[in-house]
Amino acid sequence: MAAEKKSGFPGSGLAKGLAVTLRTMTKRSVTAQYPDVQPDLAPRTRGVIGLFEENCTVCMLCARECPDWCIYIDSHKETVPPAAPGGRERSRNVLDRFAIDFALCMYCGICIEVCPFDALFWSPEFEYAETDIRELTHERDKLREWMWTVPEPPALDPAAEEPKEVGAARKAADKLAAQEAEAAQQQAPDQPQDRPDTPKEGS
Repeated sequence: MAAEKKSGFPGSGLAKGLAVTLRTMTKRSVTAQYPDVQPDLAPRTRGVIGLFEENCTVCMLCARECPDWCIYIDSHKETVPPAAPGGRERSRNVLDRFAIDFALCMYCGICIEVCPFDALFWSPEFEYAETDIRELTHERDKLREWMWTVPEPPALDPAAEEPKEVGAARKAADKLAAQEAEAAQQQAPDQPQDRPDTPKEGS
């Protein structure tokens, strides 16, 4: 079997490596003056996870789907009185504790994706280092503070298709408005009109 023909001259690899080194040496170095100058982060940077607890229904989906089991949730049940007389009482879950251990979290974002009620969001906040690893378990008060650092979602593309939920809601609203208009026309009494050939009183 014939030997493969080698491309280039002997030592070409070394020359290419030295060329890369020389190009790097001639470039001006850029030093990040952190913490005096904050870094310019991307708009949707994965820093920490913020909690909007008003939307949390304690469904436990985030804790069950977390591959690191770093989300701790405690809750209790409360009885809600009936909304109308004669109705039945209902029970609902009340959130007591929501904590995330960022020493275990691998920032995969699964908890944010599976939350059906939009209670978890990515925040670009990243300055939460601690001297003790046990203090990296942040409770819901801290997660709530990070919620206010969550950036606004990007604007929708005007050429994008309308979401199915919005379209269905608009159709239902239009149908209801048409029904109400038709019912108002049927309930309105016929207004008598003056005939032009009928003389009026006193004329």
